[in-house]
Amino acid sequence: MVPLSALWLPILIAAVLVFVVSSIIHMFLGYHKADVKAVPNEAAVADALRKFDVPPGDYVIPHAGSSAAMKSPEYQEKLAKGPVWFMTVLPKGPITMGSSLVQWFLYCVLVAVFAAYVSGRALPPGAHYLTVFRFAGATAFAGFGLALLQNSIWWKRNWGATLRGVFDALIYAGLTAGALGWRWPSA
Repeated sequence: MVPLSALWLPILIAAVLVFVVSSIIHMFLGYHKADVKAVPNEAAVADALRKFDVPPGDYVIPHAGSSAAMKSPEYQEKLAKGPVWFMTVLPKGPITMGSSLVQWFLYCVLVAVFAAYVSGRALPPGAHYLTVFRFAGATAFAGFGLALLQNSIWWKRNWGATLRGVFDALIYAGLTAGALGWRWPSA
């Protein structure tokens, strides 16, 4: 068993590697460009919605309010008539990345902590690199990727975007596993 306190360096190395590689993926590789689409006649749709001054939050159109209401003919008619939307409204103004980048880095640290914890409970000091890689990689993949599937299952997010995110998770898991395996304490 390896205490978590002995794994802080590989945890931080893993988080930095994932942060840097994810930045490269999203800024330069371009395969996430198809994740979202523009609304047809965007200006007219934005003008129509602007007058409602919808506060930031997550919304659904139409909104039933209860499972009983979802069975009503009125709700079924709204679904048939459309539009049917799951929508996230952000605050007005420029989109700043600073807070999101800090949160993403902290999330990378959190996933690495869990991967280190599971690996540290299962493996002794001096464990073989590939053994550490397997434990840490499986745990990190679960942390980075598996929850993304829920977005397509429940919120109808584009499966292509979700699967591209899961592919990224596989890369991030490999980086996390590699850092932990590389800096695993010796016996």
